[in-house]
Amino acid sequence: MATKVATMLQLPYESTDSSSKSSVGHSQTPKKSAIKTSPLKLLDPGRSKLTTVETKRIVSVLDEAIFKVELISLISHITEFLDDLSTILGSELMGTLKEHERLSNNMEALLTQLQREGLKQEDGRGDLVGTEEQIRHLQLHQQAVKSSIRNILRLFQADPLASQAVRDEAYARDLSFEIFIKGLSEFRGFLLEKLLTSPLEEQEKVQFMEEISLRDKKNTETIAALEAELATAIQSRDNEIMKMNAAIRDLKSHLLHLEKSSESHIQRTKQEAEKLQKGELRISQAKCAKIQQDIHQLRAQLNVLIIDNRDSELALRKKKYKVEMEIENWIQKYDADMGEKQTEFEEVDAVYTEEKAQLAELKEKYAVLEQEYSQIKEERRRSQEKKERAERELAIMVRAATHIQAFWKGYLVRSLLKSKRKKKGKGKKSKK
Repeated sequence: MATKVATMLQLPYESTDSSSKSSVGHSQTPKKSAIKTSPLKLLDPGRSKLTTVETKRIVSVLDEAIFKVELISLISHITEFLDDLSTILGSELMGTLKEHERLSNNMEALLTQLQREGLKQEDGRGDLVGTEEQIRHLQLHQQAVKSSIRNILRLFQADPLASQAVRDEAYARDLSFEIFIKGLSEFRGFLLEKLLTSPLEEQEKVQFMEEISLRDKKNTETIAALEAELATAIQSRDNEIMKMNAAIRDLKSHLLHLEKSSESHIQRTKQEAEKLQKGELRISQAKCAKIQQDIHQLRAQLNVLIIDNRDSELALRKKKYKVEMEIENWIQKYDADMGEKQTEFEEVDAVYTEEKAQLAELKEKYAVLEQEYSQIKEERRRSQEKKERAERELAIMVRAATHIQAFWKGYLVRSLLKSKRKKKGKGKKSKK
C-alpha cells in the first residue's frame, strides 16, 4: 500500500549541496610520467580518489539518493513489523512511522473513493482527470505523505544504527525497487569512472578501443580463413570416413561368409569329438576295474600294517611312561635347587639395596663438591682474566708512557735546536 503511494507521489530528490552547483569542472590532467605496464590499465581511471569539491558533492548526492531510496523501499515492510523493530527504532521514529502509516491508509482510502466518484488517470503522462476539488483534496494528502516521508528520512539520517538495521531487511524489498536501486548504483559507478577520468585519458581510451576494434577485425578475418580451412579438412575427413565405411561393409560380408563356413567346420569337429569320447570312455572303464582290484589288495596290506603298528605303539607307550617319571624327578630336583638359589638371591638383593642407598648418598655429596669445585674454578678463571686484563692495561700504559716520553724528548731537542739557531743568528747580526 505504501509502495503504491510512494510511486504515485514521485518524490523529488532533495540535497543540501546539489542546488548550489550546476556545472562540474574537471581538474587539469597532469602529463604522463610513466608508461603503463598493461594495456588493460588504460580502461581503468587514472586516479583513485576525487580531487575537486564539485565531483565529491556529485558522488555524495548520488550516495544520499541511493540511501534514501533504500529506506523508502522498506517503509511498507517496517510498518508491517513495527513491533519487532521497536527496540531499535526508538520512540520518535515509531511515532513518525505510525503517523505515516495512518496517512498512507487515508491516502489509499481517498484514492479508492475518488476513483469510485469518477477520478481517472490519463495514459500519457499519468495526470489525474477530475474535478478541481477532488484534485486539490488529493494534492493535500500527497503533500502530507511527502512531508511524512521527509521526516522519516531525516530521523533515519540522525540515527545510523536504526537506518542500518532497516537496510539489513533488504530481502523484503520489492523487485521494482531492487531494479531501480541497482540502476542507481550502476549509474553511480559509471559517473564516478567518468569523474575520475581526465580528457587526455578519455582520448587514450578511445584510441585504445579503436586499436582493439582493428585487431578484432583482423582476428575476424583470420577466423574466417581458418573456418574455411576447417571446412576443407572436415570435407576430406568425411571422404575418408566414407571410404572406411565401404571397407567396413566389405569386411562384414567377408566375416559373414567365414561364419557360415565355420559352422560346418564346427559340426564336423563335434562329430569327431563324440567318436573320440566314446573310445576314451571304454578305455577309462577298463582302467577303473583295474584300479578297483588294486584298492582291495592295498586294503589287505593296510590291515596287516595296523596290527604290526599296535605292538610297536604299546612298546613306545611303556617307554614314554618311564621317561615321564624321570622328568618328574628332575623337576622336583630343579624346584629344590631353585629354592636355594632364590634365598641366595634375596640376600644378595638386600646387600645390593644397601649399597645402592650408599651410592645415592655419595652421589649427592659428589654433586655438592662438584658445584663447589665449579664455583672455585669460575672464581679462579675470573681472577686470572682480571689479572691478565690488568697486565694488558699496564703494558698499554707503559707503551703509551714510553711514546709520550719519546715525543717529549724530541720536542725538547727541537726547541733547544731552535733556540741555539736564533742565538747564532743574532750573534752574526751584531758582529756585522
